[in-house]
Amino acid sequence: MFVDKVKVYVKGGDGGNGMVAFRREKYVPKGGPAGGDGGRGGDVVFIVDEGLRTLMDFRYQKHFKAKRGENGRSKSQHGANAEDLVVKVPPGTVVRDADTGELIADLTESGQKAVVARGGRGGRGNIRFATPVNPAPQIAENGEPGEERWIELELKLLADVGLVGYPSVGKSTLLSVVSAAKPKVAAYHFTTLVPNLGVVHVESGRSFVMADLPGLIEGAHQGVGLGHQFLRHVERTRVIVHVIDMAGSEGRDPYQDYLQINEELKQYRQELEKRPQIVAANKMDLPDAEENLALFKEQVGEEVPVYPISAATGKGVKDLIYAVVQLLEKVEKEMPAPGEPMELPARRKVYRNKEEDDPAFTIRKENEVYVVEGERIQALVQRTNFSYHDSIMRFAKIIRNMGVEEALRKRGAKDGDTVRIGDMEFELNDAVDY
Repeated sequence: MFVDKVKVYVKGGDGGNGMVAFRREKYVPKGGPAGGDGGRGGDVVFIVDEGLRTLMDFRYQKHFKAKRGENGRSKSQHGANAEDLVVKVPPGTVVRDADTGELIADLTESGQKAVVARGGRGGRGNIRFATPVNPAPQIAENGEPGEERWIELELKLLADVGLVGYPSVGKSTLLSVVSAAKPKVAAYHFTTLVPNLGVVHVESGRSFVMADLPGLIEGAHQGVGLGHQFLRHVERTRVIVHVIDMAGSEGRDPYQDYLQINEELKQYRQELEKRPQIVAANKMDLPDAEENLALFKEQVGEEVPVYPISAATGKGVKDLIYAVVQLLEKVEKEMPAPGEPMELPARRKVYRNKEEDDPAFTIRKENEVYVVEGERIQALVQRTNFSYHDSIMRFAKIIRNMGVEEALRKRGAKDGDTVRIGDMEFELNDAVDY
């Protein structure tokens, strides 16, 4: 089964927790704090494997979670960092964020890697919090959670030449004649339901990859027929070979077929209109083909290269292949390779005026509970280990310095009122000594 578009969930590993520990050894007086930091969580990394040609494996496994970092240890030992989770994908895979549509990576070259979900940073142990004022702190941080999101994988086949045209015009037959590929060939529409790839070897020693793309019909750019389910694969090709039934064996006009398919390509993506194209006038062994060919050449003009062939008998196929090779050599220096990656969005640091910044937190009232929300304060809750009194006091001091307590008072909160931050609930108390 050919699968070229999937949606999967990825999550980087959580960071390991820092540790609260003290050095207690014989002949070592006043050993002091010795709790180590937690290890970093593993990243989820995609890597290109040339042996893959489909996203089939992702049809059965849709969740990928990296391992979490090891917790910090006593004797000031750092917890081990987790190994990255490496996932293999075929060349030509485009990775986007499922929610925002942001382009994350365009993986085209063998061995190319991209981090799609970063692991969380490990929490600090109590050795990091020792000060002259507090030489034996009982403070340690939890590890940061790993990045998680749904992403969409879209496969765009990498081929030098793409065969396009209406159903049953002979694309699959042509591919089977010029390469070792064995696509399904039959006398009915949409015989080809998946793209087929074949390597074409030329006597000069040159070779190139040719893709037989499923038949297009009117309205394909809007999803009619097989629609843009396979139109995306045309984007990666250097040269388009437009196969036309010149005999009009199904009652269609060859010139109208030519115009309609090109219009579908243009409507799908404007750049395809300028993609180098060769017309393969197929089925020249059938009646009326010669007359239609003469009329067709008049209609398209001399600028469009037209090569009469019969894929069934092999007549004219060699001339067509040599013409394709010449055109490929000509455009190789003028346009990027089919595997040229898309331009990723630039990552720039944006500086804004203080008054333009988003507020560090917001406060709303839910029934009788005051709810404090904000990315920074949410991260603080996740990092704080509430098992230790010193950690709780540090947390309370930080949110007071952020102005949370003052803001709560302005909203009408009084001592004893319940305040919720993230998953934690606290009782507002102004009598706490920091």
